[in-house]
Amino acid sequence: MIDHAHDLACVRDATELLLTAVAKLDNASLAEPSRLPGWTRGHVLAHLARNADALVNVLEGRPMYASAEARDADIERDAPRPLDAQLADLRESTARFQSAGDAPADWTRTVELRNGVTDSASRVPFRRWAEVELHHVDLGIGYELEDVPAEFAEREIDFLADRFAGHKEVPSTGLTAGDGRTWTTGGGAAGGPVAVEGTAADLLGWLAGRRDGSRLTANGALPKLPPL
Repeated sequence: MIDHAHDLACVRDATELLLTAVAKLDNASLAEPSRLPGWTRGHVLAHLARNADALVNVLEGRPMYASAEARDADIERDAPRPLDAQLADLRESTARFQSAGDAPADWTRTVELRNGVTDSASRVPFRRWAEVELHHVDLGIGYELEDVPAEFAEREIDFLADRFAGHKEVPSTGLTAGDGRTWTTGGGAAGGPVAVEGTAADLLGWLAGRRDGSRLTANGALPKLPPL
């Protein structure tokens, strides 16, 4: 069972870690490329702030974003801001998200995210945790997938393996981490089963589109995963 209160606490801890790391940067560093194609570090931080507000909308029953175009425009608008403005915005938007998460609510209700995707409200804090952890890595400032909490890595692999389960472009695939944990995914495409092995960090990186899978081993061609 998902413990949304636990996940909210994890979001708080992960955000504080990110803010502490970002506070050591300077304005010039924010204008440098992140690991996400076409985005500077400023874009990543702007996205994190606007995503927090978007998830407040989700929890309070409003559309996540006014439109895809508005989402993109807001990120472009906020990306060039100086460090102090980025930090203040991320702190304030995070506080709004935490406040929405702390409000009495029916956490079993179904909420709507982007593109018509629905989920249990109880999963929203974990979705925010994933945003903070993965985008901290995307900043390219010394925080790597090997540094994310073990609980997060396992649960995000669970989530992504489930997301690709039955996908028409992914053959049946078994995943094994170095400590023996296993997952299955794919199954909608011909071929397989493919057995893929590697560290939890490398499995997570491949599933999340952060690594090319070159450090994984497979008993055949490594499946090409569709974009998230």
